[in-house]
Amino acid sequence: MSAAPQQQRIQAQQVIEDRVLGLISEAELVALTTALVAAGGENPGGTEEATVQVLTEFSRAAGLDVVTETVAEGRPNFTAVLPGGSLPGMLFLGHSDVVPAGTGWERPPFEPYSRDGRLFGRGSTDMKGGLAAVLIALKALKDAGAELPFSAALACTVDEEDLGIGIRAYTASAAADPAFSYSACVVAEPTDLETVIACRGDSYIELKVTGKSAHSGRPADGRNAIDAAAKILDLVRDDHARLKAEQDPLLAAGSWNVGLISGGTGTSMVAAECTVSLDRRLMPDDDAQLILDRLREQIREAGIDSDGVSVAAAVTMEMPGFRTPADHPLVANSVSALADVGVDSAITGWTAACDGGFVSRDLGVPAIVMGPGGLNDQAHQVNESVSISELVAAARAYALMCLRHGRN
Repeated sequence: MSAAPQQQRIQAQQVIEDRVLGLISEAELVALTTALVAAGGENPGGTEEATVQVLTEFSRAAGLDVVTETVAEGRPNFTAVLPGGSLPGMLFLGHSDVVPAGTGWERPPFEPYSRDGRLFGRGSTDMKGGLAAVLIALKALKDAGAELPFSAALACTVDEEDLGIGIRAYTASAAADPAFSYSACVVAEPTDLETVIACRGDSYIELKVTGKSAHSGRPADGRNAIDAAAKILDLVRDDHARLKAEQDPLLAAGSWNVGLISGGTGTSMVAAECTVSLDRRLMPDDDAQLILDRLREQIREAGIDSDGVSVAAAVTMEMPGFRTPADHPLVANSVSALADVGVDSAITGWTAACDGGFVSRDLGVPAIVMGPGGLNDQAHQVNESVSISELVAAARAYALMCLRHGRN
């Protein structure tokens, strides 16, 4: 390409970028985030329906295409699409549920308010602010008349904070849809606007140990399920130590945590049953079922499930991790877009889990996590809040990423 046409292309690109950025309104962004926070959606204990209603009304008024899919009663997945050309597009991902508010708030948690440059309320950081920033960016692209050679979309799923039924339904539908065509995914979870290229996964493993009841005066007549469970937990602790010796520079290591345990029916009785709930954090290549199979093998090798003791075990939840190469165009797009809106974005990893692993694993779409708000100091905290300036920067960066997608 000769210098003159190339210069004209660059100038035209700058014109449309400036036009789009000029249409991103802080007041509109705060108003949408406020409405989303006020809609609640505690999980467990509530549904996401009111939040999706806010998303739907705003998106339709903005001229975006809206699709909802009911996953369970009162729990609809939501997708807003800015249609474009036929090239593979840009997918943003989020969730509509929030963790229970709990007690100790200085004001009611679902009556959001602004103070000192921050918006307060349950879900403001995780992740109503990120959802609002994406929709404001898509609206600005629409209002500016940006002609994208691909579609840009926000997919918002239910139940991310618990069992992930929403993302499983979404990826199943997308995998079966021949029109699904995206080559990049940005999870708008709170990262303090850092660009997260790798993310651990998570899984729940449930154990039920069954023995035989007897009088505690003659414990040899029974088979103590609590004792057997304790031996299994010794295996878990040993494996946890092994994992800690294999540190990943971005993700640290996989890990085990004993979250719940219960057993027995009385102090003077040999415990006939014991149940244990384990949290096993996953590295991107880990498979929870294979991990459980190995634990079962260790239980057998140690002779724990013998002599009248049986062990039943199952993976009840799995959220895969993911890793995107640091030199992937999506990563460069995120870092440069943030730089152009005044944010120096580090490239990092995340020891938490998110729905991006499903999109990466099940749909083959490279993913990053990048969004407004703090995961460690705000998400799931009392008096949760998000910086309004971060909301604006995120919306501006998302818009630029859409305009530049495929140009890297």
